[in-house]
Amino acid sequence: MVDFVVCINNKNNPASLIVGKVYPTLADPEAEAHGMLRVLDEDTSEPDGYLYPASMFAPIELPEAARLVLTSVDA
Repeated sequence: MVDFVVCINNKNNPASLIVGKVYPTLADPEAEAHGMLRVLDEDTSEPDGYLYPASMFAPIELPEAARLVLTSVDA
């Protein structure tokens, strides 16, 4: 299952992250143990996402309809 976060700080990453935008995350227990999140950001060339400090994001729960749209291949 994909989890979602909202960007609350894009300092040092304004080209890759948009404050207020919802991003999907990928599970990465090792990164999470170090306070990092694996995020699928604006740079779609990296299918495994990029690591960012978890403090740059806030976790959010989405309604099922929004979750389906954001995880669809055509989104």
